[in-house]
Amino acid sequence: MKIISLILTLMTTGTYGQILSQVEHIYVDNNGVKIHYVSLGEGPLVVMIHGFPDFWYTWRHQMQGLTDQFRIVAIDLRGYNRRDKPLGVDQYAIPLLVSDIIAVIRQLSVEVNISPKAVIVGHDWGGAVAWSMAMAHPDRVE
Repeated sequence: MKIISLILTLMTTGTYGQILSQVEHIYVDNNGVKIHYVSLGEGPLVVMIHGFPDFWYTWRHQMQGLTDQFRIVAIDLRGYNRRDKPLGVDQYAIPLLVSDIIAVIRQLSVEVNISPKAVIVGHDWGGAVAWSMAMAHPDRVE
């Protein structure tokens, strides 16, 4: 019980509470799968992809440090945090994860009128997705 209380306290105060009040939570649909990401700042787009077993919050310090020059987007990969959790291992294949990133970039380029390209940053499993994105869609990567 003490651990739960501590976690709840940390989630509502300090850096966590501060970043939560700053980011915008956004959803986009990619072929029936709901994608969640957070956005902060204005300028050229930077998409950050977390590793295992994290979620968008992994990037909170980088987001705050870069927000004065860039529009930072931190995505939740399929199966994590506020994202849909489709059934079947085939639903987590790299091409589908890459298509999720493309869907986010596409939505932002239309709604916010920014370039349809982005700087892609990945850590751990997100690094594999980032590299795959660069190889499969070099026209979308800055």
